[in-house]
Amino acid sequence: MGLLLLLTSTLLSSYFHPWRVVDAQALFTIKGITLSIEPSDDVIRDTSVILKCQAVVSSSGQEPLSRHYTIYKDGEEVYTKTSSTSEDLLYRLPEARVSNTGKYKCQITIEDKKMISDFKRLTVTGLSVPEVHLNKAVISEGEEVTARCMAPGETGSIIFYFYEDSKEILEKKVNSNQTEVKHRFNSVGIHKVHCAYTVLVMPDSFKSKDSNTVPISVKEYPITLVLDISPTYKIYEGDRLDISCTIIKSQHSSQSIQLFLSQGTQLLRSESTKTKVSHNMTALAKNSGEFECRLVMGNVVKVATKTISVTELFSVPILTMSPAEVFEKEYMKLTCKSESFASEKLRREELIYSLDPSKNALSQNNGEFSGLALQHDLNYTCIARAKGIVKHSNTLTVRPKVPVSNPKISVVDKVVLKQPFKILCKSDNGSLPINYTLLKDKSQLSTISVKLPIQKALFTVTVTHTDEISKYTCEAKNSHKKSLVSEKLNATVIVPVSRPTLTVIPPLPEISEGDHLYLICGTQGTPPVTFKWYRVGNKQPLFTTTSNNNHTNYQVSGLTKQHSGTYYCEAVNHANNAVSSELVDIEVNLATWKKALIGGFCLLVVSVLVVVLVLCFRSKRVRVDKAVTSVWSERPPEEAANDEETSMVSNEPDVEYTEVVHPRAADSAKVPLRKGTDTVYSELQNAPHGAADHHDYGSVEYAELNGEQPEINHCSPEVNNYQDLPVPVD
Repeated sequence: MGLLLLLTSTLLSSYFHPWRVVDAQALFTIKGITLSIEPSDDVIRDTSVILKCQAVVSSSGQEPLSRHYTIYKDGEEVYTKTSSTSEDLLYRLPEARVSNTGKYKCQITIEDKKMISDFKRLTVTGLSVPEVHLNKAVISEGEEVTARCMAPGETGSIIFYFYEDSKEILEKKVNSNQTEVKHRFNSVGIHKVHCAYTVLVMPDSFKSKDSNTVPISVKEYPITLVLDISPTYKIYEGDRLDISCTIIKSQHSSQSIQLFLSQGTQLLRSESTKTKVSHNMTALAKNSGEFECRLVMGNVVKVATKTISVTELFSVPILTMSPAEVFEKEYMKLTCKSESFASEKLRREELIYSLDPSKNALSQNNGEFSGLALQHDLNYTCIARAKGIVKHSNTLTVRPKVPVSNPKISVVDKVVLKQPFKILCKSDNGSLPINYTLLKDKSQLSTISVKLPIQKALFTVTVTHTDEISKYTCEAKNSHKKSLVSEKLNATVIVPVSRPTLTVIPPLPEISEGDHLYLICGTQGTPPVTFKWYRVGNKQPLFTTTSNNNHTNYQVSGLTKQHSGTYYCEAVNHANNAVSSELVDIEVNLATWKKALIGGFCLLVVSVLVVVLVLCFRSKRVRVDKAVTSVWSERPPEEAANDEETSMVSNEPDVEYTEVVHPRAADSAKVPLRKGTDTVYSELQNAPHGAADHHDYGSVEYAELNGEQPEINHCSPEVNNYQDLPVPVD
């Protein structure tokens, strides 16, 4: 079934495309395509040129593939061909022309695959010589002629040019190698006609040589014009001029006739039915020149001219002013005068001068007008009259100048001590240019000339003392003889702030919790002053305020330990020079009641300890007394009697008992020791019988002789031995 469908598809394709053989299994690739020009890519006219398009195609099938070729010239398609063979495409130009010059490319298409070659440029040089033909050799004046110009064998876009007596008269663009034009000859005589052409090959063009020259004879039409002007002798201004133009014909014509009489661009008179035209006028100096009479009869045009010269009766008056510059309400004089006049026709006294406008409040005397200048601009014109001739001078604009008004002196922006600033000097009124001079204590510092309204007189200065500002004045002067001086400069001098000082209240050692802290920032400088307080570690200020005083404060209420830190303040005024104070370390101490509480607590603790110690000591003494009493009660009667006697003789005070550990005793026993007049009992541990006999306690205690502190034993073991030891008093 699949094979049947494949065969059917192949047969149908062959039926509808007989030039195409389809191999369903064929695979192909286009390896390359090249374009070549034979015999060369630079040839002369009439050379036979072949453009060869060669493609390299690889295919797996046995049958050749259908190829579709396209030739492009300057991007435009000029030739196509479809081939069922593998032969190269040949595009022939049998007789190359300049119009064949251009860039060529070749493209091959196989099924859905395309490939295009690199471009090749073909250049063809050489053009054929053009030929010109006229349909008539002899014509009458105003008659029309048909001219034909041909470029044999040329193709493409061509521009033809036609020439009459080497002067180009017509131009025409066509897409063929010949063209025709019509031309009318109006001048009598023999004329020569030729042509040339240009072939356009974008972006270039190629110009041919000139064609052959064809003569044509133009005969005069039998009609004559006669122009008459009277008087024919010397003409003066004011004379009457009579001008006439007449037609003289040698044969009758049914064509309509038009006559035009003119001088320069001014048409004086015209007639359309008559054979004569006339005009009369008063002669003026401006009428000197050429008069023309023109006849138009169908395509025939005849012209007659005549030139005249008119002598001036008097010259155009000239209006002048003196002085050349005048100020408002100052004297001026206007003079009106004609420099020359025709003395043979006119006396100077006959010349009358006037001034326009006439209402000018100026007195007149033989062409001189004098008086005071007005306070505004005015245009004056001088008028001279004689024998009906009126002449006007050029307009003279009198612009009275304005003296400078009292200048005003001021500062631009602000004045900061020891910093440059600008002083503006300006007069509200005054004609430019104005010279402004800056003075200090009447001494000139510098001068600026203001020539345009947009200019300003700005002076840059610096003051080192606040009272120095009032020493400046300004002088203004224009071309007027008088100069004016301004008032003294009045401006506030801003003194930059000095380094501020930060004062702390209460004093630093006395700052405690719960206090109100005042941070006072003070400086020297022109108010208003903006103060800022900072705490080290914070970029943003704690508080900002602007004051008209040189000092102010920032209050912190209810101090805590968290307010401890390093503080400083910053001051700035309109001088824009911010200055910071030195750093101040603030330590917030404990509140007084906290100190008292802690002290009381400490005293209470000490008192408790003392009470405990006293109680402990008393407790120890009671136990010792009980132990001694017990020992004494167990002694033999004879020892008790001896002790009682000794006590009665020495009158010793109460005996204090303590426990003394003999350094060599293995067991402890309580023995009475005597220190001074006191008897002390010591406990000897496991002392052998008679151990007390081996120690000489003399008058000092044993523990003191050995540099040791007595060790007190609160226990009361059995007493094995007792002995009174004398202890010296400290």
